Amino acid sequence: MASERRTLTVTDPDGEREIDLSSPNKVIWPEPGVTKAELAEYFQVVSEPFLNANGDRPVSLERFRAGIGGESFFSKNPPKGTPDFVDAVMVTYNSGRQHPQIVLNRPSAIVWAVQMNTIVFHPWASLASETDNPVELRIDLDPQPGTDFADAVTAAHGLREVLREAELEPFIKTSGNRGLHVFCPIEPTHEFLEVRHAVIAAGRELERRMPEQVTMNWWKEERGERIFIDFNQANRDRTMAGAYSPRALPAATVSTPVEWDELDGLDPTAFTVRSIPKRLADVGDPWADMQKSPGRIDTLLGWWERDVENGLGELSFPPEFPKMPGEPPRVQPSKRVAENWDAEGNRVED
Repeated sequence: MASERRTLTVTDPDGEREIDLSSPNKVIWPEPGVTKAELAEYFQVVSEPFLNANGDRPVSLERFRAGIGGESFFSKNPPKGTPDFVDAVMVTYNSGRQHPQIVLNRPSAIVWAVQMNTIVFHPWASLASETDNPVELRIDLDPQPGTDFADAVTAAHGLREVLREAELEPFIKTSGNRGLHVFCPIEPTHEFLEVRHAVIAAGRELERRMPEQVTMNWWKEERGERIFIDFNQANRDRTMAGAYSPRALPAATVSTPVEWDELDGLDPTAFTVRSIPKRLADVGDPWADMQKSPGRIDTLLGWWERDVENGLGELSFPPEFPKMPGEPPRVQPSKRVAENWDAEGNRVED
């Protein structure tokens, strides 16, 4: 029996395109019953703010063949048969390896990604025109065990004060899970490592002011019940879910831009694939003008140099140690694991 298919007509700036959607009634999120066709419809509705935040930049597609309950994998290179309305750009990784990476520049390209079973979109912090220099300073506020979203909100308010003192204007979105993502538009004048140093400088300043509420400790055993300032999300090879990207979580939550005055008392689980279209119609996109007045990271880099002179330097990069046998694919970095496994995956004897 031939598989069920549906042809969608998608309106792009240069005209209409027809995209075949296979298995449109496949349930992607079992709990709310959201289907693949409903996800494609969602992206047609939110394509403008989605592309405003995530378009014209390298993006990794997190794909789930069997919905959120199945295994996932990442597509970075354009797969064989990628249509010509899906763009690509050559990028360089920290290893020096180069390859083309997908770039989404029109609604039809997003719907094509849905046809390829993409659920989560992970954009780079740089544009396709200059992939080495970020246009955003990004900070991930990650609640640790014993903390919750409200604690992340408290940390976010403190971080906003720090960043404004550094002459940057922060914007904020929910992560789609328990945390918050703070973005500052910046001029693309520094490469990723320097922007990472700016993030570390901001995080250290916040930690000085809120030592009981936030932490920069990379190892999970050392964080305590505090909000972790994930400075490594600023690395060239690290990404986070983009604005208006769904998450592979039971309620079909969406990483959602919000106004700062919305934060207190906010319920991030209210932002879902089904609720976001109405929210956009009612209140618009809080990030619509984010890139109009980018700032500079000079002040933060000055703070970084000050800290280096005072004996503080580089912080841990993501460890290269493999996962333990049977360990989930996404876990917090454990110092115990790192100390007991070598780079080839062999247990180190005590």
